[in-house]
Amino acid sequence: MITEKRQLMKRGIPLLLIGLLVFVFYLYFFGGIASLGDVAKKLQTANPFYYSIAFVSVILSILFYSSAWHRLMKSLSIETTLRKAFLYVCIGNFVDLLVPAESVSGEASKAYLMSKNSNVNSGKVVASIVSHRILSMTVTLGGLIISSVFFIVKYRPPGLILDFIILTVSCTALSIILLGYLSVREETTKKIVNWVISLAARISRGRWKLTSLRSKAQKMLKAFHQGIDILTTNPRALVWPVIFSITAWFFHVLAFFLVFISIDFELSLSAIVLVYSISVSLSGIPIGIPGEVGFMEIVMTTLYTLLGVPIVISAAATLLTRVATMWFRLVLGYAAVQWIGISVLLGGKQ
Repeated sequence: MITEKRQLMKRGIPLLLIGLLVFVFYLYFFGGIASLGDVAKKLQTANPFYYSIAFVSVILSILFYSSAWHRLMKSLSIETTLRKAFLYVCIGNFVDLLVPAESVSGEASKAYLMSKNSNVNSGKVVASIVSHRILSMTVTLGGLIISSVFFIVKYRPPGLILDFIILTVSCTALSIILLGYLSVREETTKKIVNWVISLAARISRGRWKLTSLRSKAQKMLKAFHQGIDILTTNPRALVWPVIFSITAWFFHVLAFFLVFISIDFELSLSAIVLVYSISVSLSGIPIGIPGEVGFMEIVMTTLYTLLGVPIVISAAATLLTRVATMWFRLVLGYAAVQWIGISVLLGGKQ
């Protein structure tokens, strides 16, 4: 575990720093040297009280996000604790931010850890994770649609911005529909898995013994669809996960809002929700950049600027927000990895 963690950080951290450098170049070319100095001065004026609450808000968001997953697992008879769910979510965030395959690598690590430390088929664990992902994406999509309507009515954006919003909404909705379709279509997922295994067999030319893998995959798929059936036929089981997911969304948005309060700049809630929703939707796209550092800063700064926020304020708010919502989650994830490592050394059941 220690060796893998060091390799992960050795590869990811330099790319994160390169991303920050790209953002600095972006500010230089669009704002000039004077703007860079103004951004640094603006960062120093952030109210420490309100900014510290933003970090608390991020922790609460992760806690309620973990609670939604914990409730889904409980409905599927997966015996675990909220503390373990919280730790694995933090580790999933850590892997997501360092491995350039956003939302894929983190979910895989959560599935692996929970399957390894519970006495249920991994298919049920995957069912809880996929259901949780669909639920969270749906909440984000709802916020994106509502904030987009307010934004379009108030600002009357040009066609290019309107097309970008429509594209983001469409891609998010398409992702939800695709995940939902594959979750309920057992025969389709079986065909996909069999095709992948057959392709692997052809590539390996018989060197890989895939018979046992095919059998395990079929058992996992059966458990996965059984888990999905349990959740879809029992709507009451989704009540608390929905409430927790909306609450997690609220606290995450609140962190964005508190950043603007800390730098004493007034921006409408609909504009903040719009930027938040677009950034979260884009973060689900594996673009090959750890934490989307550089890319996401440019997107957020540009969106704030298009909303009428001065570029100095936009850049300062973006940097403060990313520290609270990205770099802080990276630290929490590292701490969770350390904690599990210590638990193993002490003889814990991790």
